[in-house]
Amino acid sequence: MIEISHLVKKYGDHYAVKDLNVRIEEGQIYGFLGPNGAGKSTTMNMITGYLAPTAGTVKVDGFDIVKEPEKAKEHIGYLPEIPPLYSEMTVEEYLKFAAELKRIPGKERAAQIEKAIKTAQLEDVRKRLINNLSKGYKQRVGLAQAVLGDPETIILDEPTSGIDPAGVQEFIELIRWLSKEEGLTVLFSSHHLDQAQKVCDRVGLFSNGKILALIDMAELKEKKQELSDIYNHYFEEGGEGHE
Repeated sequence: MIEISHLVKKYGDHYAVKDLNVRIEEGQIYGFLGPNGAGKSTTMNMITGYLAPTAGTVKVDGFDIVKEPEKAKEHIGYLPEIPPLYSEMTVEEYLKFAAELKRIPGKERAAQIEKAIKTAQLEDVRKRLINNLSKGYKQRVGLAQAVLGDPETIILDEPTSGIDPAGVQEFIELIRWLSKEEGLTVLFSSHHLDQAQKVCDRVGLFSNGKILALIDMAELKEKKQELSDIYNHYFEEGGEGHE
């Protein structure tokens, strides 16, 4: 579903992302796990077509996003860490506006909005102003926007940042449901070990624009091993220096 080959993003002499290679299978929840500044958001912005890479290719559902960045909008739903919501609109008004921006045909728009509201579990706040919602509900509005148009893939950049623990658990359950029941491929970034372990099928440890290790969560579970053991090796015990 997503294939990244030799991806590079360079600013002057600084490499934000360097020679990144990732393959994400259809229906998988894949996590980018690492500290802030590791290059996770930069990579996601290149996958979604918002940022042009210095070199490399990004293919989503067979389309080369580097050559055809407009294709990203057709195939990918994107929730940035701080979604650009219009706080003086109601949830319903905002999703109508978002559907227009996505150029969803008028005859399909109402059904798409209803589906997005149901998917993100926003039925009880649909008439409320976004400004009056909690951070958790605001992120759900961003998620509803991401799933408008029935994308095959959704990309979630630190989606649980600033949400209370109960809201985080609800959001994680929602992501798992989207993968299992809706068949969506999900790319999820976080610097929280426990969240990555709960939500992801596979995790790439991210640092300095590179993936240091790929971890299959099912294998960890079979070995009764914690993700923190591997994470600490790379980020606390000097493992990162032994690439």
